Amino acid sequence: MFLLLLLSVCSLVLRGDAQDRASLWRGNDRSGRCHYTFTVPSPAEASCPQVESPEVEGLKARLSLLEVMVSQLSGKGSQSQGGQQGVGTRAQAELQEALNRALRERNLMQGEKERLERELEGLHLRMEEMRRETERLRSRPCPPQTPVVPPSTPRQDRTPIRAGSGSSQISHLMTRPNQQGDSSRLRDSAWQHGSPGFQELKAEVTEVPAPDGNEDNTGCGELVSVGEPVTHRKAENIEGKYGVWMQDPEGVLPYGANMIWRINTIGTEVRQLFGYEDMEQLSKGFPSKVLLLPDPLESTGATLYRGSLYYQRRLSRSLIRYDLAAEHVAARRELPHAGFHGQFPYSWGGYTDIDLSVDEKGLWAVYSTNKAQGAIVISQLDPNSLEVKKSWETNIRKSSVANSFIICGKLYTVASYAAPDTIINYVYDTETNQGKAISIPFKNKYGYNSMIDYNVAQRKLFSWDNFHIVSYDLRLGRQQAN
Repeated sequence: MFLLLLLSVCSLVLRGDAQDRASLWRGNDRSGRCHYTFTVPSPAEASCPQVESPEVEGLKARLSLLEVMVSQLSGKGSQSQGGQQGVGTRAQAELQEALNRALRERNLMQGEKERLERELEGLHLRMEEMRRETERLRSRPCPPQTPVVPPSTPRQDRTPIRAGSGSSQISHLMTRPNQQGDSSRLRDSAWQHGSPGFQELKAEVTEVPAPDGNEDNTGCGELVSVGEPVTHRKAENIEGKYGVWMQDPEGVLPYGANMIWRINTIGTEVRQLFGYEDMEQLSKGFPSKVLLLPDPLESTGATLYRGSLYYQRRLSRSLIRYDLAAEHVAARRELPHAGFHGQFPYSWGGYTDIDLSVDEKGLWAVYSTNKAQGAIVISQLDPNSLEVKKSWETNIRKSSVANSFIICGKLYTVASYAAPDTIINYVYDTETNQGKAISIPFKNKYGYNSMIDYNVAQRKLFSWDNFHIVSYDLRLGRQQAN
């Protein structure tokens, strides 16, 4: 009993001493099961060589390789992060630059917008000033009129053409033909036409005493009186402020004798010719035919005769005969030495240098030349070839009258295009080669008469007065015997 107790005490002492040097190791074996190892150093050997197993060596190799890979990945991550930071910095700088550029452009556009708004406001102010000035001028009474009688004797620097006996005498404006069919050796000085905009001038009203006349509405005598204006229609838009309307006194098929034609003449490309079956359709504004002219027309001097439209080509002295039925140009010819595009217009302007008209005796052209020094020249034209058959030179300056028309071979001029109550102040007779002052009352109902022509078919005056299509009844005296 005592022996057993002694052995137990010794075991406990040895265990306590051994616990200081013993070790416990736990790990998985090859099969994956948990394996416990308890190791106690031997008291007989201070140390013993440690021989590690191949598994431990492989584990160490893998751990070393893993450490190398972790180091590489850490370095690459730092580099990648630095690269991403560099790219982000560049992108931010580019975005900032684009933003700054957009802000600068926005500021420039804002400044341009403000400048345009200021200009627009200035234009509105100028338009308002012009409107007020126009109203002021319209409301201002006309100045006192001073009677002025045009000279009845021809100027010393020109000789009127006298009608010869037997055969027609050739005009002094024609002596030798050239390539264009012009039969004169005269040459015009270079004429530089101005702005393509519509031309307006200013006229002064003059009155002359009226001659005694035998009032009769029969025959083809001298004009005695003009009736009150009758309005047929008002133009729809600004293109119709100025215009020309006409009727063919010898109309041909396919258009009837009652056909009325109209042209709005505002613009640089005036080409549209509107046809109406009669006056009623014109008043309603329902055209039955619209033709597009091959060459642009200038001013309000066009006319109709024997199925053709006669007009002046824009920016030239060329006359055109346009066949309405065939819808093509039948003849084209320059009017010798005629001023054009504002050189010798009527007083209202409108580039009315060449004014064509038709009466009982045929086709006429009213114009001026450099040689005539602005005086009205009358030429009778061949309606087929547009050649000048004969010419007359008057004593009245073209720019001093508002308009003119021809009745029975006599030229009549109107004093003012704007005065509500004006006069027909001069007549020139191509039969006697004589001109004289007259005074026949004439009314401009709408204050801006840009076209006055004699209509043979209805024996009326047709006019275009400030957007309005107007006609006048006429009273002619008895034709005097030669």
